[in-house]
Amino acid sequence: MFVANSLSLRTAHAAGGSAHLAGRAAHLAGRAAKLRNDSYIIVDENGHIAFTEKGRAIAEKIYERHQILTEILMALGVDRAIAARDACKMEHDISDETFAAMKRHLQERQGADQ
Repeated sequence: MFVANSLSLRTAHAAGGSAHLAGRAAHLAGRAAKLRNDSYIIVDENGHIAFTEKGRAIAEKIYERHQILTEILMALGVDRAIAARDACKMEHDISDETFAAMKRHLQERQGADQ
């Protein structure tokens, strides 16, 4: 979720990020180090984080998955907060094939509702 949060925030600070991410600085610092080592992000001299092209592509993919999965769960009657929390758990593990089928189903359903 760090990557998706960072995408929605656009930038974060390596020392702790926004108030939304406060209290998790040590965990986030470890995650940021791994993302930096894997060339997904760069950290400037002020500690500001920016995505590399490779990192942005993955962040956008995960963010889309989160949004779609949340919508699907809510369409099933799950409370928004619970749906978002569950989507966080699902977004990283679901196969591309299953996600594409779920996205197609949601789009078809939304088309039928209009």
